[in-house]
Amino acid sequence: MLRPILLLLFLLLMTAMDSSGQDRSYGRSVVMTDRGIVATSHYLASQAGSQILAKGGTAIDAAIAANAVLGVTEPMNNGIGGDLFLIYWEAKTGKLYGLNSSGWAPRGLSVEFLAKQGITSMPEDGIHSATVPGAVEGWSQSHQRFGRLPWKDLFAPAIYYAEHGYAVPEIIHDYWVEEEAKLQKTSESRRVFLQAGKAPAVGARFSNPDLANTLRLLADQGRDAFYKGEIAKAIVSTSSSFGGTIQLDDLADFSAEWVEPISIDYRGWKIYELPPNGQGMAALEMLNIMSTFQPDAGGPQGTVELHKKIEAMKLAYSDLYRYNADPRFAKVPVHGLLSKTYAAQRAALINPNKADCNPGPGSPATSDTVYLAAVDKEGNIASLIQSNYSDFGSGVVVNGMGFALQNRGALFVLDLGHPNVLQPRKRPFHTIIPAFMEQADVHIGFGIMGGPNQPLAHAQFVSNFVDYGMNIQAALEAPRFTVADNKVSCDIPIESRVKPDVLQALRDKGHNLIVRGAYTTAMGRGQAVMHNSKTGMNSGASDPRADGVAEPEPPDTHSK
Repeated sequence: MLRPILLLLFLLLMTAMDSSGQDRSYGRSVVMTDRGIVATSHYLASQAGSQILAKGGTAIDAAIAANAVLGVTEPMNNGIGGDLFLIYWEAKTGKLYGLNSSGWAPRGLSVEFLAKQGITSMPEDGIHSATVPGAVEGWSQSHQRFGRLPWKDLFAPAIYYAEHGYAVPEIIHDYWVEEEAKLQKTSESRRVFLQAGKAPAVGARFSNPDLANTLRLLADQGRDAFYKGEIAKAIVSTSSSFGGTIQLDDLADFSAEWVEPISIDYRGWKIYELPPNGQGMAALEMLNIMSTFQPDAGGPQGTVELHKKIEAMKLAYSDLYRYNADPRFAKVPVHGLLSKTYAAQRAALINPNKADCNPGPGSPATSDTVYLAAVDKEGNIASLIQSNYSDFGSGVVVNGMGFALQNRGALFVLDLGHPNVLQPRKRPFHTIIPAFMEQADVHIGFGIMGGPNQPLAHAQFVSNFVDYGMNIQAALEAPRFTVADNKVSCDIPIESRVKPDVLQALRDKGHNLIVRGAYTTAMGRGQAVMHNSKTGMNSGASDPRADGVAEPEPPDTHSK
């Protein structure tokens, strides 16, 4: 009798082991290859980037090509009228580079200028919300430093889709419909983006021949076409027609800035973000606060763990909204905010049994968007994020050029005593942040877009991966919470995949939960790539909250 029983137990054990990879809590498998990978929020952009890799391009070549396609296929979320930030890991040197290509306010745009027009708070859209676009300058500087293929070659896929059109996918369609009212405000935005008087239907072919011509100018003439040439003149003319202040020298004088990434240690992993004017320091402060507690045995979606993370988010965001600004104009206490001592002080304010709806900022010591990630077969990683801010940005479409100007200026304040007050040639508080993390031979470029959602989403991704052993795909897919209405409060949107008893327990602690769909875009749309320096293997992940994929570089099957 003993032998049959032992055999049965062995078979049951083997069955459990065999099904462990199939009976899982996330939907997509990690993409793995010894060649490159490009992960974006749109499958055509991922494909374009992977094709650039197959032609011998580097991770930055692929990222630029993919980003250009995203500007065509997700015109509400990004494009050449927006800004760009980049973290680039160079495999052969092991060095990390940061690029801030966020544009400044025009010289003529000031608190006094707006006051004379009766404007007492920053406009959310319209020409006075527009700042100088930085995306093209960011492409140019990063390509000069890390690119391998000719600049012109990178724009061929985007030009093709702008000229010949593409089928509009589900999530992009929904974004488009939500912005019909904004697009109806001007004749040029109606002509370009509401070609039948309304947003294109799911599956409809949409083309943008004006943008195709603009991209050809960029491909042929380089970044100067945008900042000094024909495109620059069209931007200034359009601005003037709406009473705006953008002048040719605002564009010609602009340059991106290479910056040193900021970092913390989180349980043996080095986590990197970019310094202000971006909000990456909030992700690092939140992780620092979380590191004062051990991961809870109840799991990442248990009551104890979620309560701790929600409260840590409020503390970090209170500091973010108080101190973040352009460091060329204001002293931002980054060192103090990221110190372990300060994190312990902030963590001590967390009541394990009760939510704090408005913890307020501390006193540290002084001293819609698209995200994409690309890794090439050499292991170089581009962690790149680019955005218009709101959907279709300012709503002002540049005459004859096929793209909208961003509305990043909306994030300035008009309070003269605040570090983020509007000033000429100043960069506003910025929401978009790329990220990077590493430990020993493992290097990960990641990001999760979505306005103020980004720092807390980064922290949740890191915790899922480091604290709970998830792979990069599972860490992206796991249920998330976010911040409501750009402010610190007890209003917490959260995905419906969190168990009902946990939701109730959080409500009992004072959290006002706003339960959203299982995979709502309100939680942002993330991508991640990972390189193992020891094995040479690359991995990629793409968030199911978007229309994208992690696309591996195809092999060259034609070579002899």
